[in-house]
Amino acid sequence: MRYLILLSFFCATACGLDNPAEGKGTIEQVLMGKASDLSDPDEKVYNVALLIMDGVYNTELTAPYDIFQHTVFREGIRPMKTFTVAATREPVTTFEGMRILPVLAYLTDGLPRIDILVVPSAEHHLDTDLENEKLLNFVRRIDKQAQFMTSHCDGAFVLAAAGVLEGKVSTTFPSDIDAMRERFPHLDVRKDVLFVHDGKYITSAGGAKSFDAALYLAEHLYGDSIARSLADGLVIDWDLNKVPHIIIAE
Repeated sequence: MRYLILLSFFCATACGLDNPAEGKGTIEQVLMGKASDLSDPDEKVYNVALLIMDGVYNTELTAPYDIFQHTVFREGIRPMKTFTVAATREPVTTFEGMRILPVLAYLTDGLPRIDILVVPSAEHHLDTDLENEKLLNFVRRIDKQAQFMTSHCDGAFVLAAAGVLEGKVSTTFPSDIDAMRERFPHLDVRKDVLFVHDGKYITSAGGAKSFDAALYLAEHLYGDSIARSLADGLVIDWDLNKVPHIIIAE
C-alpha cells in the first residue's frame, strides 16, 4: 500500500513559492528531513510539531502546516520547521482517509525542542481521546517548554483536558462550544470569534478558518508584511481587522 508522506505532499502542491533562502537547503532537504535533522541548538528555527492521530481532520492539519512550512521561503526571519508527531510511527489515517507517516513518536522517540505545538481536531477529541493519559501527558510535557500551544476546532478539548487552559480564555468549533462549557465549566470559552490568543495559547474555531489562526501567529511573530506574503502564496485575502478574534493583553 502506498502512503502519503505529509512532509512532501503539501510542498509539491503549493503554487507561487519563492526560491529557498540561501543556506536553508533544497526543498527536499527542508521538508523531507529525518528526525535527526530536527536538532537546532542555536535556535535558528521554530520547531513546530503537529500532533496527529487516527481520525485527525485534514483541514485543521493542513491549514497550519501550509502556512508555517512556507516560512522557509522567506528571507530575514526565523523560519518554522514543521513535522508531525504521533504516539507511534505507525501510519495514521485521517478522518477523510488520507494516510500519513508520522515523523516522530512521542512514546518512544527522543524529541527535539518543540517551540510550537499544533493540536488539530480529531474524530474522538470529545470522548476517548480525552481519557488517553499518554496523550494528555505528552501535551502537559510540551506545555512546559513550548512558546506557543495552539489548537484548531476540537483540539481545544485536548488542551483543556490536559489542564493547560486553566485561567485562560479560549474557543473551539462553534457547534461544540456548549459541549466544551459543559465539560469544563470552570473555563472561559468564548463564542462568535474565530480565534482567541491568551498568553501563549491560541485556540481556533477550526475548519477553513484554521488558516486565519495560523496567519495570525505568523503576523504575531513576523509582522504584517510576511503574513500577507504567506497568504498571497495560498491565494488568501488576509486582513486581521476583518477576522473576529480576541487577544488578551499580557
